[in-house]
Amino acid sequence: MALRLPISSSSGIETSTVGLGCEAVTGQVTEVNKDTFWPIVEAAGDKVVVLDMYTEWCGPCKVMAPKFQEMSEKNLDVVFLKLDCNQDNKPLAKELGIKVVPTFKILKGGKVVKEVTGAKIDELAQAIDTVKSD
Repeated sequence: MALRLPISSSSGIETSTVGLGCEAVTGQVTEVNKDTFWPIVEAAGDKVVVLDMYTEWCGPCKVMAPKFQEMSEKNLDVVFLKLDCNQDNKPLAKELGIKVVPTFKILKGGKVVKEVTGAKIDELAQAIDTVKSD
């Protein structure tokens, strides 16, 4: 179930919706699961989507979380998602080919076009800029 936020020009938060009440929200990080991920990617349309694949017990993941949040607040044309790679979401993590956490998948047009593994915020920022300019 997605959190519904009003579209507001002053906050910089924008939403678009498709089926199942799943929304592609910009200006924040949205937690997804195996059931909501693909519908939100679909709702994002031609926007770039960045997925943070993490686990609760991962130290580098905890270090990246506030930086990822900050990045979402600065890139208002990008949809930022995070997926806890726990047992419930294992099918999606496997489908996306995760091997280590944190792993960041960058999608455009519903397809993974770039991947950054590890707590490399500068490399992630560069990858996002590259995909946005393609």
